Amino acid sequence: MADKKKIKVNDKIEVSDKDNKKDAKFDSDNNDQTKDQDPLKEIEAKLDAAENEAKQSYDRFLRASAELENYKKRSAREMGELRKFANESLLMEMLSVVDNLERAIDSSGNEKDINHCVVEGVNLTLKEILRVFEKFTVKPIESLGKPFDPAFHQAVTQEESEDVEENIVLREFQKGYMIHDRLLRPAMVVVSKAKEKSSDKEKNVGQDKKNG
Repeated sequence: MADKKKIKVNDKIEVSDKDNKKDAKFDSDNNDQTKDQDPLKEIEAKLDAAENEAKQSYDRFLRASAELENYKKRSAREMGELRKFANESLLMEMLSVVDNLERAIDSSGNEKDINHCVVEGVNLTLKEILRVFEKFTVKPIESLGKPFDPAFHQAVTQEESEDVEENIVLREFQKGYMIHDRLLRPAMVVVSKAKEKSSDKEKNVGQDKKNG
């Protein structure tokens, strides 16, 4: 009987040892999980993510602000250009009126019996139109005696001249005008060229006869 009790006691002890081992393993697993889920590291990771997101948001804000500022400048520039040249077509049409008035005044200078009151009226009308042109920053191009410039002049023909250098504007058939810094109409001009030498003339005449 004593032996049987002893065996039972040993069985209880063995069971108790197994339970203790299981508890120790469970505690070890819990400690490992606690280390893996360190609260400080988790907070640092979240902080880094928040900082990166804030930096990206700030960069997007800067780009959007720059684009908006560029848009404002571009719009202001376009509106300024529109205001400056809004009347360009109308002013262009008015140039023919100015041309006709100037021709009438020039031609009246050779007429003795012309009514001077009419000439004076035409002259006043021309001055009034030119005053309107000046208000809208339309100015005539000074061409006579100036070097020929294809940006402002349109050459109708060339004439030989001994008095002036080559490529100089001798006469104007039609005045040119600027509106602000833009060409409204080029001046139609006669341009000087070097006088042809006699030897060159004879050569050209001979060539013409040969061709004929």
